[in-house]
Amino acid sequence: MNRRAFLGTTLPLLAAPALLPRLARAQGPIQVTDLRGRSVTLPRPARRVVLAQARHVLAVGLLHPDPVSLVVGWGDDLRGMNPPDYAMLRARFPRADAIPIVARAGQNANLSLEGILAAQPDLVIASGGPLHAESENVLNRLAAAGIPTVVIDFFSNPMRDTRRSMAILGQVLGLEERAAAFDRFYTARMERISARLAGAEARPRVFVHAHAGGTACCSSPGRGAFDSIVRFAGGHNIGADTLPGNVGQLSLEYILTQDPAVYVATGGPYGGRGGISLGTGVEASTARQDLAAVLQREKLAVLPAVQAGRAHAIWHGFNDTPAHIVMLEALARWFHPERCADLDPAATVAALNAGFLALPMEGTYWTDLRPGAGTP
Repeated sequence: MNRRAFLGTTLPLLAAPALLPRLARAQGPIQVTDLRGRSVTLPRPARRVVLAQARHVLAVGLLHPDPVSLVVGWGDDLRGMNPPDYAMLRARFPRADAIPIVARAGQNANLSLEGILAAQPDLVIASGGPLHAESENVLNRLAAAGIPTVVIDFFSNPMRDTRRSMAILGQVLGLEERAAAFDRFYTARMERISARLAGAEARPRVFVHAHAGGTACCSSPGRGAFDSIVRFAGGHNIGADTLPGNVGQLSLEYILTQDPAVYVATGGPYGGRGGISLGTGVEASTARQDLAAVLQREKLAVLPAVQAGRAHAIWHGFNDTPAHIVMLEALARWFHPERCADLDPAATVAALNAGFLALPMEGTYWTDLRPGAGTP
């Protein structure tokens, strides 16, 4: 399974706050060092941007009330992999449908040099991690043509790269004050989680069932990005004990013998397709019913963790977005309810909606098999 297909949909579509302060955009030459360590110079803040991955428009939406107004070309990943979120985006910003597709789904995959040049961008924003040879060639040719490219990333190593990626966006868009405000918000939430977990010696064993019910049982993260999220939240991902890559398959027998203390499924826009519906527009009752159905169908309801009510599901798109702070709070509550009872993911969503984001997070992004599970 492609690692982007594993957990890489979009971040929630969030709303311009009603009292958003007037954007103060920096002017003049900008020099930034991207995630690859390259020094990139722009003569002025970028106003015509190509996004190799369209989902990054939503990260831009953390800083700008109309992120679509900046985009002159993007990938097809947003509309192809998460239709509900794309529908919300186009309803808010109808111009989205007119933006040319200049890259096909995948990590900077199949970039169209001709399409990018025709869009006449000030800047191309690409995603970190290994690049396809063809895409690397396109980026080199863009540089030779005088079109700067910066690399950001929220997927490959989110615990390391998220803050830096948002700072880079703030610099290249001339929105450093907004980026600094988000960084203060993000850092405070991360430090609060760390403080609650300080001194915790035991890490509960966790089975993360990736795309539960939507793929053959049982897909699990290995030693990649999702594992770092589980570890930050104070858990031990049993998939990392046996899967050397980002994702792989665990047998039902292995899972049962490992007897994980917590079960966490990931879900998304799977309505009617066997998975767990989570995300934009999803009702809480639907998500909970889907979780129960998957556990029964995949013969996982016999796990002691499930029998004890320690079974949960979370939107898998959280691990490719700065909004993963919501996911970290939910996981920490599930893993360490006695330490983390005061963490409130719903309050964090409300604060993001009120303070930063371009469209509201409206839907269900996590659920419990039993209401109230994961609290003392």
